[in-house]
Formats: sequence, structure tokens, C-alpha cells
Amino acid sequence: AAGSFAVSSTDQYSMRDPTTQYPQPPFEEQPQQAPGLARDMRPRPDHGEDSYVGFGRLKGRKALITGGDSGIGRAVAIAFAREGADLVLNYLPEEEPDAREVLELVQASGVKAHALPGDITSEAFCKQLVQQAVQQLGGLDILVNVAGKQTYQESILDLSTEQFDATFKTNVYALFWLCKAAIPHLPRGATIINTASIQAYDQSPILGDYAPTKSAIVGFTKVLAKQLAKQGIRVNAVAP
Repeated sequence: AAGSFAVSSTDQYSMRDPTTQYPQPPFEEQPQQAPGLARDMRPRPDHGEDSYVGFGRLKGRKALITGGDSGIGRAVAIAFAREGADLVLNYLPEEEPDAREVLELVQASGVKAHALPGDITSEAFCKQLVQQAVQQLGGLDILVNVAGKQTYQESILDLSTEQFDATFKTNVYALFWLCKAAIPHLPRGATIINTASIQAYDQSPILGDYAPTKSAIVGFTKVLAKQLAKQGIRVNAVAP
């Protein structure tokens, strides 16, 4: 009965003042060497660990999530697991401490979760990642491309070819390789979710390589959505 349903102070149903709900800046200086770890941030980021409540809306689904150790990828993993999906999480090997926390969180939801660390700037690894995900999960019906690289430079004169190439390889090439490898395994009703950004539409002057990758992701998503619609596969981009 509704009257007997108890909620905790961290429950998503509790009424809270959004102006005081979260930690307020200023925050202490805490630089990390890239890619960095969420566990070392102060305050710790909130990915829904204590607040997200699932309703079984993805029960039986099989999802591959890149960048699943922290940030948006971690939040997606927690939400998907609590909605009932089995998961494969990809992340860089040096992000293993964060990834272990995520695996414990999602496995506590009673779903299967597998870790497949590796660098998606390698086309060979992207193909291997999809194949292993299909084997581990017994199929694949959700691909979530979250992993990304962002490093600001004040001037294009300070933006090296190496950084430009690494950003495009991580944000655009990997997405292309992963989608191409996954599509033959996706049944009707499957979905691909890409991560774009406000940077695709309202670019910051310090993100001369990152912003164009997000514009490319929007364009690629629209092309792929039109290609795959007749196969019953949805392709969408989320633009935080």
C-alpha cells in the first residue's frame, strides 16, 4: 500500500530543494593526470549510486557500454543494471579502480556484468570488443557509445596533430568501428545510443578538436538512423 512505502533521504521520490541538493563550489584544486579517476575526486560525483530506482524496464536486454567506469557511462551502467539489463563495460585499463566499483554496484542489482578493458582507438580492439560482448552476453541489443576524450587548448596554435588525431580516434573513429561491428548482431528492436554534446551546437573556443567530433557524431547518428530504420533498429544521440 502507498501508505506503507518508506523512502530514504537519498530516494528519488523524496522532495528536495534543488538549490541545496548537491555540493556547491568552490571546490579544492585537485588536478589528475588523464584519464583520471572518479574515486579520487572531492566531492565524489553522484552517478545515481544511492538514488536511482529501477523498474525492470530493460529486463533481459544485453548492453555494451563504453566509458563505463565513470561519468555518464557509469550512470548509464547503474541505471541499466537496475532496470534489469546484463552488461559489458569497456574502459581504459588504467581506470580499473573505478570500473571495479561499478561492477560491484551493478552486480548487486542481480544482473550479469562483465569487464572488457581496452583502448577503443584501435580498430582491431573495437571489433574484438563487440565479438567478446556478444559471446559473454549471448547476443547484443543495446550499444551505448559514451567513451570520449576532451583536452582544452586556448589556441589552435597549441593544438598538436597528435592531440587532434587522438580526440577524433576516440570520439569518432571508435564510434564508427563499434557501430559497424555491432550492427550484424543487432536484432529488430535493438538500439544504438551515441553521446553528442552541446559542443555540437554551441562550441567553446577552447575545444578546437573536441567540438568538431561532437558535430560529426550528430551527423553520423542521423545518417545511421536513416540507414537502419528499415531494419527496425533505432539510432539516437544524447547531447548533454
